[in-house]
Amino acid sequence: MALIFVTRQIPEVGIRWMREGGHEVVVSEKDGVLTKEELKEALGARPYDGMVSLLTDTIDASVLAAAPQLKIVANYAVGYNNIAVKELHDAGVVITNTPGVLTDTVAEFTVSLVLALTKRIPEGDRFTRAGKYVGWAPELLLGSDLAGKTLGIVGAGRIGSGVARRLANGFGMQIKYYDIARSEALEAEVQSEYYESLDELLRVADVVSLHVPLLPQTQHLINTERLALMKPSAYLINTSRGPVIDETALVTALQQGTIRGAALDVYENEPALASGLTALDNVIITPHTASASEETRGKMSELVGFNINEFFLGHIPPNIVVVA
Repeated sequence: MALIFVTRQIPEVGIRWMREGGHEVVVSEKDGVLTKEELKEALGARPYDGMVSLLTDTIDASVLAAAPQLKIVANYAVGYNNIAVKELHDAGVVITNTPGVLTDTVAEFTVSLVLALTKRIPEGDRFTRAGKYVGWAPELLLGSDLAGKTLGIVGAGRIGSGVARRLANGFGMQIKYYDIARSEALEAEVQSEYYESLDELLRVADVVSLHVPLLPQTQHLINTERLALMKPSAYLINTSRGPVIDETALVTALQQGTIRGAALDVYENEPALASGLTALDNVIITPHTASASEETRGKMSELVGFNINEFFLGHIPPNIVVVA
């Protein structure tokens, strides 16, 4: 039997799986993000063998020092930029994540943002609630059509390809994409054109959707210079990682009409927002909920429980994070 600490309540199914696997599971009683000091204190209270962490938890060598017997960190997320991977790896701690199960729901959410932004649905909702609607008008809240327009996918992995497939097959968009390598899988699914240059893709796209991991080379991938390359009529969508966009530069671009609009589910200094962002009508902001469906969050919890159980059975977890 292993002793497992869960940093915040997750769907019960994963906790049940771990307990059915014979483990003692302790869930943090705090309904909120643990500070690093709170996390250290919690881990130091008992000799925990494993931990379930969230993207909001910073896990590094200083945290590990509070739990020297820790053997596995199961991250309840696809990304793991909250974890000092090399530091934990050097200490012999295994890291797992929850890939795959988020693909459909994040792709669906991204498409929803594209539709809401280009059709100005949130603006229309606010307009009507404010009592400004006095009758139909021929030029009231005119948006943009998607059929025949160019979708620029930045990062043609599972989610990016899922977005491309839905918007090509469902709405007749033309697909162009940028990635570090050509995606034969995407090109086999939908008619699409590969761009070796991100800058060239930004120049031609009507909607740009970001689907890249947060790496040193992707931080501020979209900055002042690249925003200036986009069409004044273009829209920018980000459901990947907040720091991929220079948020201050984006606010300026939206204020000045450099691009027509943006939709964000992630933020550079989450949960803080860049100054001026909330005052803009041409941006949709959501609270990092792209994967927030009952089905998907349940599957993530199951996967966390499965990773923990497999590890303590002496097996290699299927979703182990490999250090490059």
